[in-house]
Amino acid sequence: MKNYILLLLLAGQTAMATAQDRDSRSLYLTKSLANDAVNSVLVNTSGGGIVVSGKAGEAPRVEVYIKGNNGSILSKEEIQKRLEKDYTLDVSVSGHQVRAIAKSKHQSFFNWRSSLNIAFRIYVPEQCSTDLQTSGGGIGIDNLKGNQKFSTSGGGLQIDRLYGVVRGNTSGGGIHVSNSGNDISLETSGGGIEAKNCSGKIRLETSGGGITLENLKGTINAETSGGGVDGNNIDGELITTTSGGSISLKRMAGSISASTSGGGLYAQLLKVGKYLKLESSAGNVDIELPQNQGYDLDLRGDGVSPSSLAKFNGSWEKERVRGSYNGGGIPVKAESSGGSVNLRLK
Repeated sequence: MKNYILLLLLAGQTAMATAQDRDSRSLYLTKSLANDAVNSVLVNTSGGGIVVSGKAGEAPRVEVYIKGNNGSILSKEEIQKRLEKDYTLDVSVSGHQVRAIAKSKHQSFFNWRSSLNIAFRIYVPEQCSTDLQTSGGGIGIDNLKGNQKFSTSGGGLQIDRLYGVVRGNTSGGGIHVSNSGNDISLETSGGGIEAKNCSGKIRLETSGGGITLENLKGTINAETSGGGVDGNNIDGELITTTSGGSISLKRMAGSISASTSGGGLYAQLLKVGKYLKLESSAGNVDIELPQNQGYDLDLRGDGVSPSSLAKFNGSWEKERVRGSYNGGGIPVKAESSGGSVNLRLK
């Protein structure tokens, strides 16, 4: 529940930042891309957020939003004055690439009172790649196919309907990714991660929050040292670790390797794949398995329950179980050094 509330707060903060960036009162410049066959986007800004969308029905264009560094609305005359003095702003198209670059003219620190928050909102065709970077805001990117690369040290990542090679990182916020696929790698050291309705090769890493996984299919690697892991309806292979909370996995189908040193571990499998490996050093390991499959069991804990099992052949002791169930087959290993191992067959 705590992870869920945290993710809701992070999503709300990202949405709020996006809404502020597109405040019509701060719209400084709009450049049409209707006559340009754009297939890539390059954006770099240090003071604001970035949104790139391939959503159908939107006229291709670049919108530039500029405010004072404290969110204050400035006149166009004041913005122009500050831009000419302190910034280089480039919004252009060259070789089918749209460029939106805002950078300071100063190599060292200058008066923060005159600094600007420069954000970009860009609408492009669906078949488009991106290279996005900001140190001062969140990044939202949606409805694109191609190679996507984006990073921020000052905000969250909001990702929806991306297909291709997706690489993103932030050290200052949470990550929400949905309805995306193929090859995804996302990292944060400053917040939680939520992944929903995605497929393919998925890598998620955070040292600053929990991870929520829902309706995923493929090969998933999810790692956190700052919270728990909650998974629901995952089909494929899941490798997940945490040193900061418990792990709860429901309605799983496939191969799983899960370990925690920060809490208990619960795994409910509808179908077991090639293997199942569960480890906890801080709580119980509770397992639900389908009774119509064959397993080679290796269970160890302060206690193992139940005390016996039909269709089992092997050694069954109070703290260690080794042998085959239902003729054997799939290796199932579960170990707890801080609690018991509890097995249920359905």
